[in-house]
This record gives sequence, structure tokens and C-alpha cells, in this order.
Amino acid sequence: MNNKIHALVECIVNKKTRWATIFIWILLIGIFSFLWPQVNEEETTNNQLLPEDAMSVVANEIDNEEFSDGARVPLLLVWHREDGLTEEDFKEIQAFYQTLEESPVDEQNFIPPFHEAPVEALKGSTSEDEKALITPVFFKETASTNQLQTALDALEEKMKSQFGDELFGELDENELHVRFSGPVGIQTDAVSLFSNADITLLISTVILVFVLLIVLYRSPILAIVPLVAVGIAYGVISPLLGFFAQKEWIEVDGQAISIMTVLLFGAGTDYCLFLISRYRDELRKEADKYVALRRALTGTGGAIMMSSMTTVVGLLSLALAYYASYDRFAVPFSLAIFIMGIAALTLLPAILALLGRFAFIPFIPRPEEMIQELEQKKGKKIRRPKPSHRFGKKLGNFVTSKPWTIILLSLFILGSLAAFVPKMQFTYGLLNSFPEDMPSREGFTLIADHYPPGEIAPVDIIVDTEGEDVSLQEKLEAHPLVENVEDAVEGTNKDTLKKWQVTLSIDPYATEAVNSIPEFQEIAWNALEEANVANVEENVWIGGETATLFDTEEITSRDQAVIIPVLLLVIAILLVVYLKSIVAMVYLLATVLLSYLSALGLGWIVLHYLFGVSEIQGLIPLYAFVFLVVLGEDYNIFLVSNIWRKRKEMPLKKAIAESVGETGSVISSAGLILAGTFSVLAILPLQVLVHFGTITAIGILLDTFIVRPLLVPAITTVLGRFAFWPGKMWKMHEDE
Repeated sequence: MNNKIHALVECIVNKKTRWATIFIWILLIGIFSFLWPQVNEEETTNNQLLPEDAMSVVANEIDNEEFSDGARVPLLLVWHREDGLTEEDFKEIQAFYQTLEESPVDEQNFIPPFHEAPVEALKGSTSEDEKALITPVFFKETASTNQLQTALDALEEKMKSQFGDELFGELDENELHVRFSGPVGIQTDAVSLFSNADITLLISTVILVFVLLIVLYRSPILAIVPLVAVGIAYGVISPLLGFFAQKEWIEVDGQAISIMTVLLFGAGTDYCLFLISRYRDELRKEADKYVALRRALTGTGGAIMMSSMTTVVGLLSLALAYYASYDRFAVPFSLAIFIMGIAALTLLPAILALLGRFAFIPFIPRPEEMIQELEQKKGKKIRRPKPSHRFGKKLGNFVTSKPWTIILLSLFILGSLAAFVPKMQFTYGLLNSFPEDMPSREGFTLIADHYPPGEIAPVDIIVDTEGEDVSLQEKLEAHPLVENVEDAVEGTNKDTLKKWQVTLSIDPYATEAVNSIPEFQEIAWNALEEANVANVEENVWIGGETATLFDTEEITSRDQAVIIPVLLLVIAILLVVYLKSIVAMVYLLATVLLSYLSALGLGWIVLHYLFGVSEIQGLIPLYAFVFLVVLGEDYNIFLVSNIWRKRKEMPLKKAIAESVGETGSVISSAGLILAGTFSVLAILPLQVLVHFGTITAIGILLDTFIVRPLLVPAITTVLGRFAFWPGKMWKMHEDE
């Protein structure tokens, strides 16, 4: 690896090739952008996140084929008047459905004939307090989210032209109001949240990184350099991912693109800082900027390369997931980090070679002889820079002198936080992530306030009776969570199929409702067994939103059980190959795992006890695990590789102390920036990203300020030369 890095350094860091390197990167942006679309132009319209053989997916397919007039998905119009719906309201609603019959909106599939029925029939569907009414409009199941959004916009215009703008006004006013909810309303609201967030997220991330770089390095030019490098890298990444998506090799959605942007600016800036910090140190020793840059790149290139490869391989493990939301992250994230790693080793050095010491204005790093020459030229004394890494060196000496104290105190703090993990509560309901004033959530709230909440998403229980006499009506009605069971209907093409539609008495997105799905399965299985139907488990399917959430929980649990050990194994192998030490691999992984668990615990404390969050999104633990483990190992690799390098020249304790000092400021700065970029997610209106950003930012801070500067060097000190086992250095004595 060292030979390859040396060859790379010689190729890039010289007067002739610095411009060529920058030109090649800019040329790639132009070519790729001309040939291929940007990644956000290729966002998938496929909202199916579960595998095709999932029970709820199969149930939905059977339902469309056997129990409906055609594949369609409902939009629920939730009408409301605080003082009660009036006779005139019902007539206006009927007139509106007459308009939809005569002039349907695009992608409209079917509407109930409310306009043909007497007003009394419509009144019979109102809530018990007569304040709310639910009427559906069905759309084609093949319609994309963009097509559905266009249709809803047209629907809203029709409604405003008939009812007036106040129809969509504040609900506390005594007027007739309507809200779009149900599957179509939820789907379009979810996509709009991400589409509106992309620009906000990008601008917020760039501003935050710029401000942090200014505060940390006090150089406006130096603050711009990493952003330019990351921006150019993104210019290559976006059309490349767009090409992959266009060829249908990958699927990308708004959520993946949003988080990829954060990861790229956070991790990319970190890689840039690793090199820039070392370059500044070398410029204080060496007058020739090219020689200083060669030394800096040679010293940090291996760590940057290893860190990026660890992140790439770690994120690729998400491709093992069955759940599409995980799988869609794998290639975009990995490719982004891979290209950013290349940019940090090629583009950034070329920019630094061009700028030289000018990049560090107003605090230009110079060796003593250059300072003296400048003093003679100006005829006055020049202020010397303060000795670098003073606090870090003091911290390193303290850690190596009191390692057991550090270890026990760190384990107590992190272990106490990790103890809160079993108290965490999870949900897979998308509505819980929406802002309270989002139309689909307001519609759901109206339904929950005035109807049995299960009305918004009934549970469909489908069985193949194989011609036997099977009835589930009474047994389903006896279930404590069931509000109503509609009479069974037979399949259109296969009359042995029967469907019972169940309305729950509780929120169908609630954890209790999701956990009831196996109970409904058991009821159906037992009924089939009593009728002597064979292979009962293959003859029962449960569909609907609640069943989808159940399948989501089951499949994501499977994904966690597969991805977590695979990720740990892959990183373990990479660490052993790079560090030549099994012992170091074990304790580096152990410290990152402890940091992850403590981040979950502290994240729960912050979200639940400070902000009143009752449940966090169930997808977050695996997301947080992958990001915290791979990014945490980046910092460990940067520190430990420094210790390993210095150990060849000095006693171990001195090597540890000096490495903590040298890497302390840059890793702390990198950690603050990375945590800051993830915390930007907390400004978005979707709670799943707020929770993810909060927990990940907390984990990075714990890793940056406890695990990396204290726990890892303390453990290395206690282990002594055995930290290198079975590599060559473990045979060296402590005083060598």
C-alpha cells in the first residue's frame, strides 16, 4: 500500500500535474452531466419496500385480482364541520361527485355513486356525532407518486372552485373543511416532505460545515477548500448514480439522496481535514510546499484510503437487506464515499498544491527559518505560532499515566447510557413521522376523533377454503381489538377464496395493532384446520396497512440479524489486514459497539425524556449501527495507524501520548463537523430523520470525545505490546 501511495503522491503533487488533476475532475463532471441525468431526476416511483413474497404484498395482489373491479388505491376525503354537517353540505358533496363522474381527474379509477344515491344514504355514513364524513376516490394502482400528486392538485382546484378556498382552511373554524388522507394522501405527503427538504438540507449542510470550519481553523480560504472538493466530487457522483438508476441497476428515493448528501459532506470534509491538518504541521517544518504536501499525503494517505474502504464495504452490507429502504442505501452511499476517498487523495492534494500556504491565510504556517527571513525583510518581529497540539499532548500523557482510571470511568459512563436501550419503544408507522399539520395526518386525526380509528386502514383477511365450509365472522368479532367485521365475499375468479374485512377499534398503525396480526393468522389457521383443510399456513394471507407494518417489522428484524454480524466480520477482516493485529481488531470493534449502544441509550433519553417522543422509528437501530460503526472505525483507524507508525520509532507509551496529541484536534474537529451535518437532519419535518440524525450525531460525539481520545488509547496502554499481537511489533519490548 505504501508503494502505491508514494507513486500516487509523485504523480499528483508537482507543478505540472496539479492543474491537470483539477481539469480532469471538472471534465468528468461536464461529460457525465452531459451524458447522464442527475440522480434526483431518477428517483424511483416504486413505493413497494417489502419483497414480493411478503404476506401483505401477496394479499394485496390477491385482493386486486379477486375482490376488486381493478387494481386501485384509495384517497380518503375526510369532510368535517365542527358544529355538525348540514343538509346543504351533503348536497354539495353529492354535486362534487357528480363533477368527478363527468370530469374525472387523471389516474382516477373509480368513485362510489354518491351523486346517484339519496342524501339520507350519505348521512348514514357520517360519524356518530355527525361532524365527520369519509368518502373515497380510487386511483389506478399503477399511478406514480408524481402522477398522483398532479391528480390531487387538480382535485383540490376543482374543490376550491366549488366550495371556496376556506374548504382547506384551519379546522377550528366553523366551516366545512376537507383533508386528503388514506394511502394516497399518506404516500404523496411523504414524498413531498423529502422533495421539499432536498434544497433545504443541502444549503443547511453547506452553511453549517462552512461556519464550523471558519470557527475551527479561522481561515476563510481553508473553509472553502473542503467544500469545493466535496462539491466537485458530488458533481461526479450525482450523474453517475443517475446513470445507474436509469439503467435500473439501482433504485434511489428521496430519503436515500437526502442522507447521502449529509454523509458525503460530513465524511468528505473529515477526509479533507485529515490531510489538511497534517499538511499544516508539515508546512511548519518544511519550506518547500510540495515536499510538505508529499510528506502529508504519504503520512495520511494510507489511513484515508483504509477509512474510506472500511466505510464503503460497511455500507455495501446494506445490500444484503430484503427491505428496500435499506437496500436502496447500499450502492449510492458506498459509491459516494468511494469517489470522495479518491477525491481526497487526488483532487484535494492538487488544490492544496495550487494554493500552498495561501490556503491558511491569515495564520500562515512557516518553519522558523522562513519566519526569520521574513523578519529581516520586514524589519520587525513576527508573532510565532503557539506550539501545536498542546492540550492533546497533555491529554495523551494523562491517559497513558492513568489508563485504568480512564477505562473504568469510560465504561461506567457508556455502560450507564447503554442500560437505557432495553427501555426503547419502536414504531413502524409512517404517520407518526409526519408533522401534526400535514393534511393526511390531520385527516387521520379527524377519523380517530369521530370514527373508530381503524376506518382509515382496515385489515383484510383472505383464506383459501379449498371448497370447505369455513367461517371466521364470529371468531374475528370476538377479538378484543375488532370494532367491526364485514360479511365475507368470494373471489371473482376463484370462488374458494374468501375475504373478511376487519375494522380495528384502535389506531391500525399502533404497535398493539401490529402485534395482533399473528393472532388473526392463528384464528384463520384454526378455522381451516377445523374444516380439515391441509397446509393451512399456505392458505391464509392478511393484507392492509397493519399487516404491511407487521411484515416490515419481521423483515427488518431479519435484515438486522444478517447485516450486523456480516458488517462486523468484514470490518474485522479489514482491520486485521491493515493493522496486522487480532487483539487490536477485537478491542477496536468492542469500543465502537459500546459507543453505538450508549448512543442509542442517550438518544432515547434525549428524544423520550426531553422531547416527549413515545416511540422511535424501528428502522433507525440498523441505520445508526451501520453509520456509527463504519464512521467510528474511521477515527479509530486514523488514531491507531498513527500509534503503529510512531511505535516503530519510540516506546509505546510515548507513541500513544504523541498520537493522541497529534490526532486530537483534527479528529475532534472532524467529529464536530460530522455530528453537525447529521444534526441538520433534525431541522427536517419528518420525524424518522429527526430521530436518526439525533442518535447518529450523539454517537459520533461520544466516539469523538470519549472513545477515541480516552478509551482506545487507555486500552492500548494497558495491553502494551500485546496490542500488536500477532504482528511483528508485539515482539518489541516496551523500552525499545
